[in-house]
Amino acid sequence: MTQAGEPERDVGLAMGRGFRCRCPRCGRGKLFRAYLKVADHCPACGEALYHHQADDAPPYFTMLIVGHVVVGGVLATEIAYHPAIWLHMIIWLPLTVILSLVLLPCIKGAIVGLQWATRMHGFAGGPDADDPRPILKA
Repeated sequence: MTQAGEPERDVGLAMGRGFRCRCPRCGRGKLFRAYLKVADHCPACGEALYHHQADDAPPYFTMLIVGHVVVGGVLATEIAYHPAIWLHMIIWLPLTVILSLVLLPCIKGAIVGLQWATRMHGFAGGPDADDPRPILKA
């Protein structure tokens, strides 16, 4: 139980649902309303999702993963086969773009799932204790 008496949220399950671009709470509703725009509320369960603050984490982790895959692949291919540079370009440039575009929303979803499960950035129902920003009510 948390301090407010609410049950713990399963971090792995929430991140897995987010990685599949689904609501971290129910796993049924779509997390995104556009390519990288998180929906304000889950269309299935109504969970508020606008609190998220993924910021620069998704691009960072995407570059980290894609960079390791592509650089490792380039080095292994070069050592094993010594192909021409144009062949490297034909293989690795499209793969880099495709992997980046596919992984970016998945990783952002996992980050939102992590924030929801750990009740960060307003997902607990109130402001974070260490958030210095004032609460603005419309």
